[in-house]
Amino acid sequence: MSKTTILIPVLDEEQALPALVERLAMLDPKPLEILVVDGGSSDRSCELVELAGWRLEACGQGRAVQINTGAEQARGEYVCVLHADTMPPIDMVAVIEDTLADPKLALASFTPIIRGPEKTRWGTTLHNWAKTWYAPAIMRPHLFLRGVRLLFGDHAMFFRRAQFLEVGGCDPGTPVMEEADLCITLARLGKVRMVRRTVETSDRRIAAWGPLKANWIYLKMGILWCFGARERLGKDYPDVR
Repeated sequence: MSKTTILIPVLDEEQALPALVERLAMLDPKPLEILVVDGGSSDRSCELVELAGWRLEACGQGRAVQINTGAEQARGEYVCVLHADTMPPIDMVAVIEDTLADPKLALASFTPIIRGPEKTRWGTTLHNWAKTWYAPAIMRPHLFLRGVRLLFGDHAMFFRRAQFLEVGGCDPGTPVMEEADLCITLARLGKVRMVRRTVETSDRRIAAWGPLKANWIYLKMGILWCFGARERLGKDYPDVR
């Protein structure tokens, strides 16, 4: 039997969910459960989740709050945080469970490829890959020297539920970059790395903002996070649906 909960935090994801429902129905092996934590959607997100037969929980807004709620409610030993606009490989569950079989590993993720209906954003994809290396090298060099990488939401991060709860989960006061915070806290318990298997994540932010603006916003978020300007993170990173 699978040990994995796929945890999906959602807020007004009516447009993205149908494709994800179709993809997750194809997973082989199947996860123990698919748990959606809704942050107060005003569209048909919750209806689509119920039609899919997934488990649904509700909580306050904020992805960190939603992830914490989901991890507390999860029935699986392992938890993978999957965004609604990210398509995993069919053998996702096997990859997660094989990877977390290593007791020295505390946190891992897939490698994201940013893709839209018209093109693959190879430039931003490459930058996101490089950022997992240079961001800790610049911002947390003591962790970089230990081999820690900074992972982000569109990486489909996964971890052991017990260790997540042990470190206190995500900081509920962090509106953005909660995944980077989690890398720092879980690095106390083991290695953090990105596996060589890909997920495809939507280019909707790049399509809305343009490549140059999008990469500038991503870089700015990292700088603000590094210097502790948490109150600005949510304001300078608007939602795109």
